[in-house]
Amino acid sequence: MREQAALKDLAGGIAVLAIAGAYYWAIGDIADSTLSDDVGATGLPRILAYVLAGFGLILTARAVMAGALSPAAGPAPSAPAPAEDDDHVSPVPRALGFLAFGVAYVVLVPIIGYLPSIALLIGSVALYEGAPRNWKTLVIAIGGATAFWGIFVKILGVHQPSGWFF
Repeated sequence: MREQAALKDLAGGIAVLAIAGAYYWAIGDIADSTLSDDVGATGLPRILAYVLAGFGLILTARAVMAGALSPAAGPAPSAPAPAEDDDHVSPVPRALGFLAFGVAYVVLVPIIGYLPSIALLIGSVALYEGAPRNWKTLVIAIGGATAFWGIFVKILGVHQPSGWFF
């Protein structure tokens, strides 16, 4: 079982490295304008490509250290059959649930605004993932929304949509 996880990490790391390489190659076509600063139009995309490649290298190294490339000592043990009471959710309905959260967010943002919409999104996803219905979940949703608002609006200067109510 551990070898399977290491092999998945190895494949994922190699895939991320390939994506980072393709992304870096693709940003070579971005032209610098006469209005560019020292960083230029490709500065941020290059940084993103480097960060993505770094994550790919970390994932690949973790897989190699976990023994993804070492020969198996014998047949891999089979996974135990899930018990009747295990919470098993098929990936497709779960993905559709997350898609519904995204659609609801897009619908609600122009009506109630960014801050309440993102708080509802954080709280709803937390509850969907099994978080307890208590004051901590509410505080996390409000705190997360406030943090995102502070990062995007105050620090980065990215104005978020305002709604009819907020």
